[in-house]
Amino acid sequence: MQSYLVGITGGSASGKTSFLISLKGAFPASDLCIISQDHYYHPPSKHIYDANGKVNFDLPDSIDYHRFIHDLQLLKAGKTVERKEYLYQKEDVEPKLLRFEPARIIVIEGLFIFWFEEIFKLLDLKVFIDAADDVKLERRIRRDTTERGISYDLVLYQWHNHVLPAYEKYLLPFKNAADMIINNNEHFQNSLQVIKNHFTSLIQSDAKQTL
Repeated sequence: MQSYLVGITGGSASGKTSFLISLKGAFPASDLCIISQDHYYHPPSKHIYDANGKVNFDLPDSIDYHRFIHDLQLLKAGKTVERKEYLYQKEDVEPKLLRFEPARIIVIEGLFIFWFEEIFKLLDLKVFIDAADDVKLERRIRRDTTERGISYDLVLYQWHNHVLPAYEKYLLPFKNAADMIINNNEHFQNSLQVIKNHFTSLIQSDAKQTL
């Protein structure tokens, strides 16, 4: 049985993580595997710095692309993948070793998954989660200052110098290439239900074929 590959992208703080948590809770691990681009950031020794000496995480080159595509191909081929958890710049914490098991539906999440042509071509379904810039900024400030310990000033610096330019160059041009655009200014419940119904239909169709 061949895996069905779904790509979910969208700007920073558009709500991808919340959407994926809701999606994951609706299916057993045997049916749904979710793997994030975030776990493929290069280590600190390979960080990219801007002209002011600040690390820029919002560039495709900040991702270990070759390992990322290698592991996606392994998953698609039915192989288990192991990868250390990405801890969002918390370099003093020991990361967990994560295991990603092959499943009927594999969801690939990340900022640059449409930009990476080889990954884009693998996808059977492409989903773009969208939100207004002011909504995303408010969410990012709240998330990064409270959950990740990033200062307010640095959040604003990253937003204006890294996040927005990256969104306009590496994400926005691919928005219209998505099969489904989810507007998440207020909620995504209706769109989530559509995706859940689609996944359920795929799984049920497989079950009937095995009878």
